[in-house]
Order: sequence, then C-alpha cells, then structure tokens
Amino acid sequence: MRPTSYNASGGNDRPGTMDDLTEKTVLQHLPQGMNPNFDSLHKLFPSSAYLRARALKHVPHFSFEYADTGAGADVGIQHNWAAFDAIKVVPRYGSIVTVPPVDVELFGTRYTAPIGIAPMGGPSLVWPGADLMMAKAAQKARIPYTLGVAGGATIEEVAEVAPDVFWLQLYRFYQNDHAIGFDIIRRAAAAGVKVLALTIDVPVRTTRTRESYAGLGREFNPNLRMIYEMLIRPRWLMALLRNGYPRFATIRQYAGDSKSTNEVIAFSRQNMGGVFTWEEVARYRDRWKGPMLVKGILHPGDAEKAVSLGIEGVWVSNHGGRQIEALVPSVDVLPAIASAVGRKATVVLDSGIRSGQDVMRALALGANAAFAGKSFLWAVGALGDQGPAHLIDLYIDELRSALGQIGARSPADARLAEVRHPGAWRFDRNDQR
Repeated sequence: MRPTSYNASGGNDRPGTMDDLTEKTVLQHLPQGMNPNFDSLHKLFPSSAYLRARALKHVPHFSFEYADTGAGADVGIQHNWAAFDAIKVVPRYGSIVTVPPVDVELFGTRYTAPIGIAPMGGPSLVWPGADLMMAKAAQKARIPYTLGVAGGATIEEVAEVAPDVFWLQLYRFYQNDHAIGFDIIRRAAAAGVKVLALTIDVPVRTTRTRESYAGLGREFNPNLRMIYEMLIRPRWLMALLRNGYPRFATIRQYAGDSKSTNEVIAFSRQNMGGVFTWEEVARYRDRWKGPMLVKGILHPGDAEKAVSLGIEGVWVSNHGGRQIEALVPSVDVLPAIASAVGRKATVVLDSGIRSGQDVMRALALGANAAFAGKSFLWAVGALGDQGPAHLIDLYIDELRSALGQIGARSPADARLAEVRHPGAWRFDRNDQR
C-alpha cells in the first residue's frame, strides 16, 4: 500500500494574499513521505549536517574529500552557505493551520516538490553505485533527477529506473563538430529524457585543494594510503566490488567498450572542454525537441540571451563553489535573474542548498525549484542506498514546515513573503556584453 502522500491536502499553485483567513482546516502531522524508515532515520539524522558527519566516518577519506570539497580553500562553499543564512523572511500568521502541499509543475511534468538532485560527476567515488541509487530514490519520490554526463551510469540505465523524472546534463564535446554531443542528445531523446541542461560554467577545470591532497588527480590510481582507507571501510569496499568505479559511463561506447575507466576519463577530457558559445547553444536548441536549460547562469544578461534563443529554462549556479572561490553566490543573483526572465522561462537554482528552509528561501526569491548536489553525496556516504530517499523526505518535510511557518499555502505563495536579502546584487541593465 502506498504511504501517505507528501501532498495529501491537494495542490494549489495560485498566488494570493498571505493573510487570507479562509480555507482553514484541522492541523495535520507532517507526512512521512515515501520512505517507511523516515521516523527511525530522522532520530539519528535530523538534518543534512548529521549525514555529513556520518559520511566522514563511513567512507574512505579521499571519497569524503571529493564529496565535500570546493575550489581552493572552500571559500566559495562558505560564501554560498553564508548567503542563504543571511536571507530573512517575515511571516504572516492567521491564514493557514495546515502544512501546505508542495507539488509543482516544471516543464509540463508534475513533481512532488520543487526539489531536485543536481548533476554530479563522481557520485560513484563517494559510494559505488550512487548514481542509480539517487535515480531510483528520485523516481520513487517523484522529484527531478539530473544525470551528469560524467557520472557513473549510462543514459539507458537511468532511463530504466527513473523514466518519469529523468533530466540530463551535458558538457561541451566539441571534437568532430560536436559529433559525440549530438549523438548523446539523440540517445537522450530515444531514452525519454524529460529535460536537457547544457552546462556553460566550466571553461577550464580548476584546482580543488583538498581533493588533490587526498590523492585524487586526473585518474583513479589509489596509493597505499588510499588503499588503507578503503580497507578500513568494509561496506564501501563491498560496494566497490559489486559496482566498480565507473566514470563517464555514457561516454564509454565512444572510447571503446573494452577501455578501462581511466582510459575513458582520458578520452572524455580529450574530446570535452571549453564553454558552449551562444551559436552552439542555438545548434543544440535546434536538435533537441524537448525542454532545455542553460546551466551556470549568474548574470541576467546571459539569462536573457538564453531565453532569446528559445531556451525554456535558466539554471542559476556557481557550480557549487567548485570552480573558483571568487564567484558570486548563486542565490545573491537569483532575484535579478528571476526579474529579468521569470515570466518567460523556468528558473531553477543550485549551489548552497542544505535544507528545505534553503529551498523556501530560493522560492521566495523567484526560483521555481532548487536542486542539491553535495548534500546527496553526504547522504549516500552516510547511509548508502538508504541515503537519497531519507534526504528527499527530510527536505520535503523541512520545506512544508518552512512554508507553513511563513504562512505560504503553496511553493508559489512563498514569493509573496517580505524578504530581507542583504547580499542581493544589482546589475547595470545597460551592460550588453
């Protein structure tokens, strides 16, 4: 029998006055969602911070460093978190006495909540098999799952386990006039991918200090210290023996099915690089017939350019603080971007999401949905295959509580809240670069 729905009280996306005193009903308890172990796990892991602490003790040190690190000294990650923490919301009371529904529509598909799993390049390093674990959990909960093209599962594998929630992220495979990139989107269409996201914010690969010091370079060649770290984490080691360490799994067929993981990585990096030009974005827009996002937008002028090319969505992101530390937090540019294109395109955000309360803040500032990456790596690192489902439940539980606390009757209603956002950027609208 299906557990209690997250949205048992029904959906209502219409904006209205937050101090309306109508439609009162009896207060409900927060639902458990799709995971029958939520109550017991919540006692041990009541927030993503507890999952992070457990992951540190549950996976090899190099795996945790990959999951947890950012560029340089992690200043970009700290800035992302601090930017969310600085946002304050004024509640309105007397309007609702129930926790609100949180289901939303994105690109014509109804999802359980405005929460998604962001694309990541190496979940299988944190917990072998993690890509498919996250995809399965997202399918069960009905939230978007975005496979990274550098991830450890193929398009076809994810389509088998997450057919209703499958989004795909793509880097720029520029060799041979984008032959690999165009074939990947052909495969994506054949597999039923819902949404395609082109990443434009990785012109070069920058240094991640903790990751490098832990022994992770361009290839996976464990040294004696790393081997010891694996041996003292037997559950992780068993997962590695079952699943291997796939990277760029979607690319393997182009490199050659007999190639090792390190050879596939080398092939991918020879064929991939640089930033999509707007002319190239237009070419992909012409070939891809479904909804498309451009990921990595931090300036409203770039958002407007994307929309002018027929792109339906803008993904506001600073790559989770993993490129350079000097980039502005994505949430601090969100209001300007939402103001510029929010009436013409779907706006989603990542970089810094640690809770359902952060999701509420993003919604209040104009996002249609928020995506998390790093915290899902903490979740698989802490709990293995149980981790993604628990974190999804946790975020939805927190989001419903946060929306109810500020008096919002739906995710869309969050935009009616009074918000103090000291980090919000103001842009020169005459800048046409």
